[in-house]
Amino acid sequence: MMNQSTVARFILKGFSDIPAVNAVCTGIFLIIYIWGLLGNISVIMVIIKDSHLHTPMYFFLKNLSFLDVCYTSVTMPKAIANAILGSEDISLPECVAQLYLFFALAATECFLLTAMAYDRCTAIYRPLLYGVSMNKKVCWELVSTAWICGALYSTLHTITINTFSLPFCGPNVIDHFFCDIPAVMRLSCADYHANEELSFIYTSCIIMGAFVLTLISYICIISTIAKIQHVQGRWKAFSTCSSHMTTGILFYGTGSSMYLTPTSNYSPIQGRLAALFYSIITPTLNPVIYCLRNKEIKGALMKVYHQIQRKN
Repeated sequence: MMNQSTVARFILKGFSDIPAVNAVCTGIFLIIYIWGLLGNISVIMVIIKDSHLHTPMYFFLKNLSFLDVCYTSVTMPKAIANAILGSEDISLPECVAQLYLFFALAATECFLLTAMAYDRCTAIYRPLLYGVSMNKKVCWELVSTAWICGALYSTLHTITINTFSLPFCGPNVIDHFFCDIPAVMRLSCADYHANEELSFIYTSCIIMGAFVLTLISYICIISTIAKIQHVQGRWKAFSTCSSHMTTGILFYGTGSSMYLTPTSNYSPIQGRLAALFYSIITPTLNPVIYCLRNKEIKGALMKVYHQIQRKN
């Protein structure tokens, strides 16, 4: 249980062990973080303001952008503030909260990507039933389910039967820029292998289950697109789904490389690099991926930009 821990505070080592490199990384990731916030908030505001974008696809995209804002804000502000202020401390309650929220939001993104894949699959595979199958109620139910499942998954993963059920007796230095499960688990003064095996089992069942459902949706999408005879129609159908596939590949690819490998094989450098991809780079790229390949989003953004110009 958590009250067995004798460590009250942890020390986060930041983006790099070398001070000069850490300072440079802090500046770069501050810019990336701000860019990601502006990009995702812009997508949210454009979808809210433009009535033409009040469709299931953009409803899910709006929720994904909101999720990415929360997701990056769990880890990056603390890491950047620590680097700027020269403070490396994080209390045990802060570490628990950070790890819980990070994995709740990460798991929610997995489930939301599955819902988005299902939405695109229904639109292409069964277009005549799309309006009935993906009504407003169904969309809200899918998003709510994603958030609830993410919260429950993180509760199991971080508190109830895994990371913070272990005792921590020191040393208390986390070789990472935030409280990540492999880095924290390695600090336990008890044998963590049983917890690690349990973590692998339910991560494989739950998260990989969501991945398999997402993959099935994409297989249905690709097989349906391949049957379209007109090249123009085939390209239009593929372009609406390629952004979702790119996001899913980036997110699952970097995350699985980290959490489906044994903690005993954990490399601090590889851990930090992988974490940078799935904790800030991928969420920051999402608005770019969706906007570059989506004429409706680009058109709505230009409309808002011209409205602001006229007001000024």
